[in-house]
Amino acid sequence: MRFTEKCAVFFMAVCIALAAIAPAMAEAKAPKDHKIVLILPGPINDQSWNATNYAGLVACNKELGTAMEYVENVQASDYESTFRNYAERGYDLIMAAGTQFDEAANRVAAKYPDSVFCVVNGLVSQGPNVRPVLPKEYEASYLAGIIAGFTTETGKVGMVGGFPNKLMVRLMNTYEYGVRIGSPEAKANRAYSNSWSDVALGKQMATSMIDKGADVLFFYANQVGLGAIQAAKEKGVKFVGFASNQNDIAKGTVVASVYFDFADMYKWTLEKFMDGTLAPEVNQAGVAEGIVKVAYSDQVPDEVRAQVEKAEKAITSGNLLYFASEFPESLK
Repeated sequence: MRFTEKCAVFFMAVCIALAAIAPAMAEAKAPKDHKIVLILPGPINDQSWNATNYAGLVACNKELGTAMEYVENVQASDYESTFRNYAERGYDLIMAAGTQFDEAANRVAAKYPDSVFCVVNGLVSQGPNVRPVLPKEYEASYLAGIIAGFTTETGKVGMVGGFPNKLMVRLMNTYEYGVRIGSPEAKANRAYSNSWSDVALGKQMATSMIDKGADVLFFYANQVGLGAIQAAKEKGVKFVGFASNQNDIAKGTVVASVYFDFADMYKWTLEKFMDGTLAPEVNQAGVAEGIVKVAYSDQVPDEVRAQVEKAEKAITSGNLLYFASEFPESLK
């Protein structure tokens, strides 16, 4: 074959290859051109779960160049209609913050295959376009428990979760397990608020626990926890913040906060979505992935911080007991 013929064959092969990848190149979008929305169950200023997720949105828009939108205070009765609304408007990625969105997301996703549905804290993926992201909250609550165990003087701690679903129960179990690292004989008063927004209820529940001897409180129930912090401040007991950095809400009362760096987690999620690697399964991230952080006040001594750091290393290496399938009988 002559040189000119070889060149012609090579040129034709290049053209065929370019033609093959042209559709993919044409479909590639700049970050700002992806239509993305975040659905929140509460207000963005709740200083807890919703604020943490909103911070992730802000980080993505600022650092990745996305134009992600949000809608807040979406009630359970409106989950499906809100999903449908954005899917029918051609949104590429529809995110929702909270396990409570799982059922609605999977039901609606089946009818809108061109949209990707991503539930943060989601546990269910029943279709190729359902791709939940799950922060390992139980790892964070274990660290919070260690701090509480070393902080309590009465050996009694109060702990309240929002709703007793599978994730929350596991989170509360590991918190209580962590408490016993610092206080082996500690007694935990556990309850569930069955609300994410009732501030007055949070104060009432916290007051009741304090009156029964609890000198350290832990609430993971969004706005309900704000009422608990108020009660803790008034009663002179300590509080371990969770989900977001709550140290400044009541200085001297909130001794430390174990929180999720949702800025990094949201960036990780959106980068995976935009490059096509966000999997149709539960995508998990926690201590090892740099998602869980601890903010200390000066009330937490160095030796307690060292215990938390030790636990972080054990979690990262996979050598911590609570990763086993069974919890001690007292924690089930």
